[in-house]
Amino acid sequence: MLSKSCIYGIQATIYVAANASQEFVPISQIASELKISFHFLTKVLQQLTQEGLMNSYRGPKGGVALAKPSTEITLYDLIGAIDGTSIFTECMLGLPGCGIAEPCPAHEHWTKIRNELTVIARRLTLDTMAKKAGELNVRLTDEFRYAQKLFPSIKPVNGAQA
Repeated sequence: MLSKSCIYGIQATIYVAANASQEFVPISQIASELKISFHFLTKVLQQLTQEGLMNSYRGPKGGVALAKPSTEITLYDLIGAIDGTSIFTECMLGLPGCGIAEPCPAHEHWTKIRNELTVIARRLTLDTMAKKAGELNVRLTDEFRYAQKLFPSIKPVNGAQA
């Protein structure tokens, strides 16, 4: 439902919020820690900067920082900045005009889920996500790849790529 860009943007902002002791977090550090392509991540972070959620600074001590306190940035803000807010307003099947008068087959169920998702996304702050990641020692990268590093004998199922 969320684009890869959006997922990476959320992961990166959580990482920056969790590393708030650094004035600017180097993009190369974020990319390395989260196992995201540096160039791809740079483009995603540019979107967040253009939307006023992050600041960037060039130079040897450069990187990115939050443009406002993590308590004031919500999941809704992050999703909206990268993917737009259509996930919170549009038909899950992408049918134009879907609504009470002309519902799609999933309308009744999707409307409830979409409304709950909107409430959660508007309430869930970056601060909360960063604290939770720290408390639970939650990783922000692909679990399978991490497990494979710890246990090299683990193999992908059905030829899936690791």
